[in-house]
Amino acid sequence: MRTEQLDRRSEAAPPATGGRRWRWAWLGAGTLLWLFAVHGRFDIAVAAWLSPVLLLRFVRTGPALGGLAAVWAASALAGVFWLVETVVPMSVIVVVGIIGLGTLTVVPYVLDRLITPGAGTVTSLLLFPAALAACEFLMTLLSPFGTAFGVPAATQHDDLALLQVVSVTGPYGVGFLIGWFATTVNHLWEKRLRGYALRTAGAYAGVVLLALLAGGARLAFLPPDGATVRVAGISPDTSATRELHATLSADLTPQQVASRDQAAVRAAFGKVNANLLARTREAARAGAKIVMWSEQAAGVLAADEQAFLGQVAAAARENGVYLQAAVSLVLPRAPYAANRTYLYDPSGAQVWAYDKTHPIPGLEFYPPGDGVVPVARTPYGRLATVTCFDADFPELMRVDADIMLVPARDWAEIGPVHSQKASLRSIENGYTMVRQAEFGVSGAFDAQGRVLAAHDYAGGDRHVVLSDVPVRGATTVYRVIGDVFAWACLAGTVVAVGLAVRRRTR
Repeated sequence: MRTEQLDRRSEAAPPATGGRRWRWAWLGAGTLLWLFAVHGRFDIAVAAWLSPVLLLRFVRTGPALGGLAAVWAASALAGVFWLVETVVPMSVIVVVGIIGLGTLTVVPYVLDRLITPGAGTVTSLLLFPAALAACEFLMTLLSPFGTAFGVPAATQHDDLALLQVVSVTGPYGVGFLIGWFATTVNHLWEKRLRGYALRTAGAYAGVVLLALLAGGARLAFLPPDGATVRVAGISPDTSATRELHATLSADLTPQQVASRDQAAVRAAFGKVNANLLARTREAARAGAKIVMWSEQAAGVLAADEQAFLGQVAAAARENGVYLQAAVSLVLPRAPYAANRTYLYDPSGAQVWAYDKTHPIPGLEFYPPGDGVVPVARTPYGRLATVTCFDADFPELMRVDADIMLVPARDWAEIGPVHSQKASLRSIENGYTMVRQAEFGVSGAFDAQGRVLAAHDYAGGDRHVVLSDVPVRGATTVYRVIGDVFAWACLAGTVVAVGLAVRRRTR
């Protein structure tokens, strides 16, 4: 007992001087690994686990101010690297926003460096992961970028057994485990593999093993089963889109489109819309009972909206399908555009009209919708919808549904990445997601994250993706209790900070 007490107290002591010779190497290696752990095109899953280990070692073994400034620079570099590798248009808002999010990811290092010296084993092991999960949660709750950057769960997209934890904790549980791994390895490093440190490492290994076993068991013994329905996702033919852009450049703003000759705009939109309706009829003949179009697939002038919706209703009625039309609505006055989806049932009645809740900051300038995700009961389960970037916001996506329809519009470099991020919402909430993305990767994911269908826009001219998906979802812990785990991490972090302040002011 006496030895264990001395061992715990020694954690407050400054690190060994000899270790400082390597600290800049740890910073360099940790920064390099961080570049491949931002969920971009070049991610390496294990890099998300190793980078915090090395950066935490760097911060703990040197002066606080200089070390934390260096980690902030690493976070900014990682953010800019993510923008470059995914070819995100670099507006001022986007660049400042990503660097700001990167700054928030440094907060756990700040708290660990300032609080854990002199604290006990539990604090030195759990403060960093709790703060990491709390900061991820605050990003998705408060920032306009959601989980687009700074949430490491999506870097583990190929490990479905591990990802089942998000059905309980939301995406923040994975970040917690990654942070806990970093403190556990550092504890072993500092204690030179002594007995008490080995026991704490064993406790961590036991938790991770339990999570993997539970996730594997969920995949093996509780797969989605029962009746299925065929869903068709449709994007305009590549040739139709090219013809549209030959008349109306893709670089035109909604205001510029609204100022063009309306007859010419109407004719250009009409060709694409006719293509979409033709592909809808083909999908119905192929057995689809639900048909959805990709984000802003149809272009419609405000003056033509009712006539166009009449065509959509007729197509739903004549083909006996639920048809969701995704429309770029051009308005004659500011804000000049709306990003709207309409669902029609097989009788031709409108079920919902939904405006995108989260326009992309700095890139999309139409007003957001009301933030209410529509849900409709049908013979094929409860259908719901959001639009593209909306799926990067876990709280918005916490919906009691069986099938989530996500019309999207990406670009080649971000297509696979964005699809993988969105698939986490299926595991979190227990529904099937069908995501149709023009210019990106379309697909369907079951309630445990399995890929049911996939289609790369670059693979051909036609973009009709058929998938047979379960009509019944599953109830998950996360959908019922929400962000209890994240709030607990935030509360624990605040308590630890408060106790540290109290201790130092005595």
